[in-house]
Amino acid sequence: MNTFTIGGVHPEPNKLTADKKIETLGLPKQAVFPLSQHIGAPAVPCVQKGDTVRVGTRIAEPGGFMSASIHSSVSGKVAKIDTVVDASGLRKPAIFIDVEGDEWEPSIDRTDTLLLQNNLSREEIIEKIKNSGVVGMGGACFPTHVKLSPPKDCMIDTLIINAVECEPYLTADHRLMLEHPDEIIVGIKLILKVLGIDHAVIGVETNKQDAIELMNSKLSMVSGIEVMPLKMKYPQGGEKQLIEAVTGRQVPPPPALPANVGCVVQNVGTVYAIYEAVMKNKPLIERIVTVTGKSVKNPCNLKVRMGTPVSQLLEYAGGMPEDTGKLISGGPMMGRPLLDETALVVKGTSGILMIPESEAARREERNCIRCAKCVQACPMGLEPYLLATASESGDWECAEENWIMSCIECGCCQSTCPSRRPLLDWVRLAKNRVGGMIRARNAKN
Repeated sequence: MNTFTIGGVHPEPNKLTADKKIETLGLPKQAVFPLSQHIGAPAVPCVQKGDTVRVGTRIAEPGGFMSASIHSSVSGKVAKIDTVVDASGLRKPAIFIDVEGDEWEPSIDRTDTLLLQNNLSREEIIEKIKNSGVVGMGGACFPTHVKLSPPKDCMIDTLIINAVECEPYLTADHRLMLEHPDEIIVGIKLILKVLGIDHAVIGVETNKQDAIELMNSKLSMVSGIEVMPLKMKYPQGGEKQLIEAVTGRQVPPPPALPANVGCVVQNVGTVYAIYEAVMKNKPLIERIVTVTGKSVKNPCNLKVRMGTPVSQLLEYAGGMPEDTGKLISGGPMMGRPLLDETALVVKGTSGILMIPESEAARREERNCIRCAKCVQACPMGLEPYLLATASESGDWECAEENWIMSCIECGCCQSTCPSRRPLLDWVRLAKNRVGGMIRARNAKN
């Protein structure tokens, strides 16, 4: 069974919502759209207070080459352009829209009719993706139109669709494959056309056997697209780990990219968003979010409009359990803790997880015992104990010299540490500082 070769762990899957069909969440009373929902420069508002918008109206334009548009997911009036506290606890610029009805832009095709073909050129497809604000839906939020425009000296031969969803608890991608397989296949064909290649592999872990069988049946008469079952192993869905599992190729350290080994990787949710953008003229205004936890009354998979407060999702799921110790955006391995229920659903929100206090409480940290379990678990071949120690002492040069920018923040190191050291927290801090140093050096040059 295909998998990656270095490191990895085997957390409990806890796929509590795997059999829960996607349900549609109602509209919020007010939708709030942070301008930084993607990697790169924040978007720039193109509306002002008092403007009337529809569902699908562009409200912010890309702030640079590495940026993405933002569209309203509701209809109503722009209440203000102000700041809002994001998932990290920092105040960021945002657009506030008071909801009035549900009027859509007339150019958006809202029917369920499956569209199979179009006569658009490669450039026209990329332009539609760009104008629709599509970004990576797996969590990284990399602007998709940039990712689909690899350097000309890179010979791309393989498109890999990331349908692994190895993060515990999350099932949004799983349900998407079960409920929209035909749209995903059309989306894959669009990407193949953009890249000018004819080979795509859908990587799926074996705990999603129903999705594997369904996609195989749909692809039985389709050439050039195959499904590859993968061993259950975290972080199988990491871009570099997935490339190795599917092709056997290893991506060199930064600044090397997947394109340097002939691959482009797209999350299955992104593929579906591409289908909607190109075939239905629908911007990225909603996404599937898994709302889950062991004590949650009604764990579910919800189709949610961007800008909806998390409190509305929790209410739909039966409210936050009394024993909740931590509220997380994403999964338990790579997710980010939320300050409270006022957090917002944005393009990168894959799940809302409520962890019981008994599991969330941090136990007393002890001294490192030099067991090297974190080294054995690291899928990037790094030395997490060394990077964490460098971070604690503020030795950013040491952290950079030891390849901290190669860290994918998967959390394997912290989950295996018998001394309960917050390795990932320290590494994230150092990675942020080193990244700032690198940007400052590049700006001088």
